[in-house]
Formats: sequence, structure tokens, C-alpha cells
Amino acid sequence: MGKRAQIWILGFVGLVLVQAALSLSLRAGFGLTVFSDVVQCLALLCGVLFFAPISYKSHGRARIFWAFMALGLVFWLAYQIIWTHYEVVLRLDVPDPFVGDVVLFLHLVPMMAALALQPHAEQDQWSTKLGALDFALLLTWWLYLYLFAVIPWQYVYTDAPQYDHNFNLIYLAEKIFFLAGLAVLWRRSSGYWRLIYAHLLGAGAVYALSSYIANWAIARKTYYSGSLFDVPLLVSMAWMGATGALAGSLPLKQKARTNGETHGVWVTRLGMIALCTLPLFAAVCAFDNHLPSSVRTFRLVATLSTMLVMGVMVFFKQHLLDRELLGLLRTSQESFENLKRLQTQLVQSEKLASLGQLVGGAAHELNNPLAAMLGYADLLASTSLDEEQRSLAEKIGQQVRRTRTLVSDLLSFAKQVPTEKTPVDLNTLVQTAVKLSRPQLTARNINVDSDLDANLPPVLGDSNQLLQVCLHIVNNALHAMAESGGSLRITTQPDGNRVTVEFADNGPGTPEPDRVFDPFYTTRPVGGGAGLGLSACYGIIQEHKGRIMCHNRPEGGLSVHIELPAVVQVKTNGRQQRSPEEDEERASAALTLPPTP
Repeated sequence: MGKRAQIWILGFVGLVLVQAALSLSLRAGFGLTVFSDVVQCLALLCGVLFFAPISYKSHGRARIFWAFMALGLVFWLAYQIIWTHYEVVLRLDVPDPFVGDVVLFLHLVPMMAALALQPHAEQDQWSTKLGALDFALLLTWWLYLYLFAVIPWQYVYTDAPQYDHNFNLIYLAEKIFFLAGLAVLWRRSSGYWRLIYAHLLGAGAVYALSSYIANWAIARKTYYSGSLFDVPLLVSMAWMGATGALAGSLPLKQKARTNGETHGVWVTRLGMIALCTLPLFAAVCAFDNHLPSSVRTFRLVATLSTMLVMGVMVFFKQHLLDRELLGLLRTSQESFENLKRLQTQLVQSEKLASLGQLVGGAAHELNNPLAAMLGYADLLASTSLDEEQRSLAEKIGQQVRRTRTLVSDLLSFAKQVPTEKTPVDLNTLVQTAVKLSRPQLTARNINVDSDLDANLPPVLGDSNQLLQVCLHIVNNALHAMAESGGSLRITTQPDGNRVTVEFADNGPGTPEPDRVFDPFYTTRPVGGGAGLGLSACYGIIQEHKGRIMCHNRPEGGLSVHIELPAVVQVKTNGRQQRSPEEDEERASAALTLPPTP
């Protein structure tokens, strides 16, 4: 507790002691009335001046909590000012019924709203929004209760004794409800928040008891302003102000929410219970033959109007819940689809890893006997053989060379390891791949249409590997359209923090687009390829933290879609970015292996 807070608390204690001394030593009179009323106004004003700055310095729901508490004290202060105006300025007794009673009744409603916010515990924004609607339901219900029980006897059919009885009863119920909420929060909280709730509970309990005693004294004509009955009332007001002074000097922190906590559920249940009580009130009013007809009509109209207002609130809340439910359903579906894609990628990665380990060890062992077989086949073909024998020897050599090419592809596939990455211009790599494949494309009457974004950001990668990917995909499209020709459209564009490249041809497509990245899967005839090209592409793109997808186009043909993370900074480790021409020259020079179908 800070020194300033201690001084203020001592000041409040001194004020209460002075009031008690004057109440004991002085008789009823105008001077005692003035002192008592003004002191109570000052105590409440101090409470407002303490609570409001705390709201300004706080954040989130804590700010709204202290603002509501300050608003409650403002209502309380307004009631006390109206009371003082009658007794001090007008020098009149406060009338009965009193027009300021509704302000006194309403001062606890913002405080109950503050309790519903539960600022001591963390809550998400969605829970806070629903909690505001639940509070609106309770606020409407309390206003309805005042309209139903008190207002008819004040304005519709004036009856002071009935008015006083109903007001005291409903105000007592409101105070009990407020104290029960404080007790629940005190039990659930910890640390400094628990201390603040304890002080608020103590001040509220003293006020509830003192107001009940004061009403008892008023009914027996023994109460006057400044009497001993006002001392506990001033204690409750001063205690509220002291709580504000104490809270301003404490570091109030929110408690982390645990899985087992259900903050705000009781507020929702109370709101539903309040809504369900309206038909009961209407039934009681309709069948009570002792009520004046004007009172009965007023109550029925107030009940039906409140049912309509609260029904609209419940409908709006259900609308929000439906939207949230649909949003959660869409999120769940997207998560499920992402999980399926992740599972597919994981299986594919496991296949590639297992295959790489297998071929990495086997390919080297196969090279030695293949070299011997090829040497013996060439040696045999160079000897004196007839044409049939020479043809068979040459066929043996061709098959050995084909097997050695397959082994070379396997070694190339198995050696996909992380390499040093630099910013790379994908537009340059695409143009290079098209230039390198131009003779084959022209010979097969295949037209290439490029739509490359001029503002495409670079990607961080190995230009040699990414160029191999582009060549593999262009080569696959070339083979797919080799018989009848066609067109290949290549598109690049930025997509948020990623860069996309799409290769779309108008060939026959593929019967199983989900399997094109599986090792050894191919739709070409025997001898047309080993089926490792797109598998190698998949591994390269995965190693670059990107995605590669394949699907048949609705208008015909195959589309290969590649996504890679974009680079924000074009300089790495102080080195300047290379020009596109340098990237093209480096990529072309570094390409040592032919594209594998």
C-alpha cells in the first residue's frame, strides 16, 4: 500500500469519527443535517474521483469494471445530492414517494455489471461480448422489476405505504444479489484482486445493513439526518472510497484461465432464469383481483413490452452463437483438410526418405558390375561376329546403358540434401527452362505462353535445384503433348507472403493426379522414363519449405502449382543480390544432370 493511500484511508477514518462524535453530542437540527449530508456527498465524490482514474489507467475488461463501479457511485452520489437539495437548500422533508429512489435503485445495476465482467480472470473477446449481452438481459430484468413493483404505486395509483414496502423489498433483493456476486468473485479470485473484492464485500454488507436499519428507523419516526443511524451509512461510503484509494496503489493482475473454469456461465443462467420469470409475473398480475385495474393494466403492458425486448436480445445472442458455431465448423473442416494434406505430405516424405536411403547404398554397388557388363558387351560387339550375334551384343549394351542411366537418376534422387540458399528470381528460372527446352518444344509444335509478374518478389533457394524442377515439369508437359502438339501456359504471381508458379498444359492430363509424386509412378510406356522426375521435384520443393500440387484442369490438360515463401529482404549477410542475368548464367552453368522424366 502506498503512502498516499494510507493518508486517504486515515482521512476517511477521521471523517467517520467526527460524524460519530457529532451524532452523539448534538441534537437534531439544521447544522447537523447540513454536516451529515455534505460529508456523505464528499465521501461518495472521493470514491468517484478514485475509481475513475483507475479505469483510465487500466486496460481491457478491467477498465470497464472500474468504469462501471465509478458509474454506480455517480448514481449513488446523484441520489445523495437530490436528498441534500431537499434538506439543505429547500429545507424540506424528503417526500414519500421520493423521485430520487429510482436513482438509488439503479446505482447497484452498473456495479453488478462490473462483477459480471470478472476482471480478475482472463477471458477471450468472444466471452466478453456474450457477457455484455447477458448483462443487458439482467439490466432489463431489474428495470422491469422496478417498473412492475414500484412505479405503479408512485405514478399510476399512488399508495405511499405500498410503495415503501415494495421498494424496500426489491432494493433488499438487489443488495443481496450484489453481495452474493461479490462473495462468489472473492472465493474464485486470488492475490490483490481477492483483497479488493473483500473490501467491496465488506462495504456493501455494511451499507445493506445500515440502509435496512435506517428504513426501520424511518418507519418508526425515529430517524433524522445526522443521527447515529447515519454513522454506519457513512462508514460504507467511506469504505468504498478507501477501497478506491487502495486499488489505485496495487498492481492488479489477471489470473490465467484454466481448462476447468467456466467463467460467465452463471451470468448466462441467471439471464435465462430472469427471462423465464416474466410469464409468471404476468400470470400473477392477471389473476390478482385485488389490484386496481390501472395497476394491472400497467403491469401487463410492462411485462409484455419487457418480454419483447428481452426476446429480441435472446434472438440476437442466438444469432451470434450461430455465427460462431458456423465459423468453428468451417475452421474444423479446414483443419481436417489441412490434416489430410499434412498426412499425405508426411507419407510422401517418408517414401522419399526411405527410397533415398535404399538407392543411396544400392546404386554404388550396381555401378561396378554394370561397368563390367558394358565393357564386356562393347568388347564382344567388336569381335568377329555375324550380324545376328552383333545385333544381340549391341542390344545388351543398350540395356546396360539404360540401366546405368537409371542408376545415375537414382543417385541424383538420393543426393537431395539441403544446400546454401540465396535470393532467386523465379521469372528468370522459368525463362531459362523455356529457353533450354525451346528446340524440343518447337519440334513438337508446342507453344509456350508466359504470364510472369514483373513485381514478383524473390524466393530463398538453390537456383540449380529450382531450375531442375522447372525443367522436369516442362519436360513432362512436352512428352504429354508430343503426338498432337498443344500449348503450355506458365504463370507467376505473388500471393501474400508467398510466390506461386503454375504450369498448365492442354494435353490429355493424368488418370491419377494424386499419385504423380510417388516414386516410380509413370504413365509412359516401358523405356520412356523411370517415374522419378516429379518425385525429385516434390523433394526439392519440400526442402525449400514450399508446396507442389497437381490436378487435372476442367477444360482438359494438367496443372502443376508450386508455392514458395517470398523473401522480404533482398540482402543476406551483407552480400548484394545478383542480377537476373547473373542468376540465369549461374543456374545454366550449375545444371549438370539432364531432366529426369
